[in-house]
This record gives sequence, structure tokens and C-alpha cells, in this order.
Amino acid sequence: MSTSLSQRMVWFDANRVCAAAGVVLIHSTTDFAGRPFPDASISERVIPVLLRSIGEFSGSEMFFLFSLFLLAQRIDRHRPGFREQTVFQAKRLLVPFAFWTLFYGLFRLIKADVQGYAPQYLAELSQLKTWVAFFLLGKSQYHMHFLPTLFAISLFYPVMRLAMRYPMLGVLLFATLGAMNHAQGFLYSIDIAPLVRDYLVRLTKIFGYVGYGLAAFALYSLWKDGIPRGEARLIRRGALYLVLLAYLATLPFFGPALMTGAFPVRASWDYFGHFLMPLLIFCMFMGSQYASWSPRWSIAARYTFGVYLIHPAVIDLFDIAVIQSGLSQSVSPAMLVLLRFSVALPLALGLAALIGRVPHLAWTIGLGPTPWARLARRNEIKLVPTT
Repeated sequence: MSTSLSQRMVWFDANRVCAAAGVVLIHSTTDFAGRPFPDASISERVIPVLLRSIGEFSGSEMFFLFSLFLLAQRIDRHRPGFREQTVFQAKRLLVPFAFWTLFYGLFRLIKADVQGYAPQYLAELSQLKTWVAFFLLGKSQYHMHFLPTLFAISLFYPVMRLAMRYPMLGVLLFATLGAMNHAQGFLYSIDIAPLVRDYLVRLTKIFGYVGYGLAAFALYSLWKDGIPRGEARLIRRGALYLVLLAYLATLPFFGPALMTGAFPVRASWDYFGHFLMPLLIFCMFMGSQYASWSPRWSIAARYTFGVYLIHPAVIDLFDIAVIQSGLSQSVSPAMLVLLRFSVALPLALGLAALIGRVPHLAWTIGLGPTPWARLARRNEIKLVPTT
């Protein structure tokens, strides 16, 4: 990337860092079973639910936008063929995915042992369908769905290129999300095996999330052509208003979580508010591209993919320490959430930076070639004749 383009992308890096913090915050705001503290009082749930609502300004959908925006840039600059692009995406996404799938599949044994369900989990690991679901659906951990889903979405890039030529097609995201919601409502209304439903729901998500690709390619086209300073300011202001409107639409989701201690099903406008929020936040940052962004954002952004992959393990280890120390009986929900977040985010960032410095491990968080690719490259160099 040229220096001018690199400088213009600092807003993008700042968005990535904030999104990574948001994802960690989301996963820090529940009890040890992933619930909004159903055994606590309403007043004790206020801070966890409020922080959860703030964290959901981000989410995995935001990372889909980032990846698809960068995909648009690569397609525009290199014009790869479909096979070349597919192989590139498979190496970039599926190879680290296989590593982290094995890691989390076995790592969860630690938490299962502490919470007393290790025998049941071991029985699950002995079944072929469990590992098939791990590798096809990303079920080895709650965040691992991102990589196989992103790979599947990226296969639709010839469709997304339409939005690069005609940016107005980016608004089709609203339609694809609506179609996805309608189809999923039907799938959850019929009596089918849960695992079969999971596969069908994932298929609807892939088709629905192609809308994020249309939006990302459209935004890349506008950004590449150049957005004048005055228009960028208008985009930022408009996006800020729409962010607040989308947040208002999500209140019917967080209200029941606060009052009952259970997350309801997203429906109607709270559904659209949630799934359109990443796009609106992205536009707000893009409208701020002329701000005086510090280059430190770009340094930290190198490790956001690592933070995304690592933070669930850090949170699990924190929870294990709290449970075994006996603090789980005395600490309030608000204090638990704040402590978990304040530990998980810097520790996940530090671990990602440490892994990034180890050549044989950096590839697991997208920061370097795999060891076998490095070895192949060395062999190629050795075979080059010297003069």
C-alpha cells in the first residue's frame, strides 16, 4: 500500500481497534453461563446490560465489514481470477481456523472440568458429528463461526463487485437482512433436529451476509474515488444520527434482558437496529477520515484479529480463577463485568503482540506465513542458480 493510501486508512485502523474492544466487552457482560445475570436483582443488572448495549455497537458483523472492505481493495488492485482468490482466502482464513478449532476444542476441557461437565464434553468430543460441526460451523467456541462464514461469503465476490460499479446497490443490505430474518423465523418454527437447523441457519446467514459485502464494496468505491472534506463531515453527522436511531431501536431487546435476566429473540426493528449498527459505525469513522488520527491506531490494529481469536480463552481463564478463588459468591455483577473486561482486553492484546513476534506462531493470527510456506520459500531460494 502506498504511503498516501496508508495515511488515509488510519480511520479504518481506529475503527478496527474500537471494534475489537467492543467484542471483548460483549463477551465480558454475562455470567459464567453466558446469561445476563438472571439470579441478580434488576438494579444489579443495570451496568452489565448497559455495557452490553454499548459493546454491541461493534460485534462480529463489524469484522465482516472490515474483511470485505479489504477484499474489495484487493480485488480492485489485483483483479485475481476466481480460483486464485479462493485459494488465497482459504490460506488466509481456513488454515488459522483449523489451528484455533483444535485449540478451542481441547481448551474447553479446562472449563468443563472446573464446572463439572467434563465427562459429557469428552463424550461429545468422541463423536464425529461434533468435529464436523466444529469445522463447518465453528462450534468449537462461540466466536469461531466468523472464519468459515467469512470464507463462504467471500466466494460471492463476483456479485459484490456490482456494488463497486453501482454503489447504490449497497442499500440492498437492508433487503438481505430482511430475507435472512424471514427465513430463520421459519426454520425456528418447524420441528427439525437442532443440528440440522444450525446448518440451515448458517446457510441463510451466508446469503444474508453477502449484503455486508455489497455495502463494503460500495463504500470502498466511494472512498477510493475520494470524499471531499465537507462531504465527509456530512457523512459523519448523518451516521451519528442514524447510530443513535439504531440504538433506540435496540432498546426493546435490552429492556427484557434488564427486567427478566434473559435475552429475548431479536425481532422487527430491534433486529435491524442491531445488524445495521456496524455499517453505521463504519460510516461514522469513514466520515472522520480527515481527523488527526494518531499512527498508534495502526500499530494496535495489527493485532485486532489476534484479540478477536484469543480473548475467549483469556475470559475463560479469568472465570476459572474467579470461581476457584471463591470470589464468584461475593463479587457483584457490575464488578465482575468491569474486572473481566479490564483484564481480558489488555491481556488478549498483549498475547496477540507476543504471538506476532514469534515467526512460527504469527501465522495463527494472520501476521505471517505458515512454517511450511516459509520452508518452501527457503527451498525455492536454494534452487535459484547463482552467477
